[in-house]
Amino acid sequence: MGPRWKGKGAEAKALADPMSKIVSQLQSSLIQTEAHGLLSGCNVLVAVDVELTDLLNRACFGRPIVTAEKDKQWFQLSMEEAFYLCYSLKCLRIVGEEHCTKNNEDLWQYMKSKKAVFPYSYKAFLHLRLKNWVVRSGLQYGVDFVAYRHHPAFVHSEYAVLFLSEGDDNLSGRLRVWSDLHCTVRLCGSVAKTLLILNINRNGHDASSPSCLEQYTIEERTIARWNPEQCREDQKIPENGIK
Repeated sequence: MGPRWKGKGAEAKALADPMSKIVSQLQSSLIQTEAHGLLSGCNVLVAVDVELTDLLNRACFGRPIVTAEKDKQWFQLSMEEAFYLCYSLKCLRIVGEEHCTKNNEDLWQYMKSKKAVFPYSYKAFLHLRLKNWVVRSGLQYGVDFVAYRHHPAFVHSEYAVLFLSEGDDNLSGRLRVWSDLHCTVRLCGSVAKTLLILNINRNGHDASSPSCLEQYTIEERTIARWNPEQCREDQKIPENGIK
């Protein structure tokens, strides 16, 4: 399944402005402005100006929040997005409730306390983002993420993403029952997406520190319904009906 473009000219616009370039510009801008985020439950809020608003929208990070403050724009980042900008790109400082900057270790522990599967969700998010895929929540499709080849304004998402990890009680029940797998594949097919399973192997390392991410490995698998029409021989029946 290739990209499904949204309208005439969408492909040319997407290729002229690659995601890797946009994210690099966002990283540079966040560093120059010394931007910081505020922890707010399971999200991180970032106050931004017009330039950062444009870059965050183009890079597909977070969502704008409408507030009564006319002179300030806020963006809400997911935990995976915020940790990616803070830990992996090192361009965002995150402040806790006590108005102190969180170091990587403290931030890691905080996010694990809010989301037990965060080490896996972040590894999956990181894996896709490093390949320059745009990653968005897949909640409306019953999966963890959906992945876009380019900006969602130009193309439909191609993959519905689920992450799994053997031996973890929080994930052990996923797709264990045939009916669950069948329903998920059917749903993905009905919205023209391929189911992408990311099997995360911990390789014997626990999630006590973000350094474990370097030891975790990922195996990618795509699952789709079998279409018998694609596997049949091209048999032509003679006009008289006799083969």
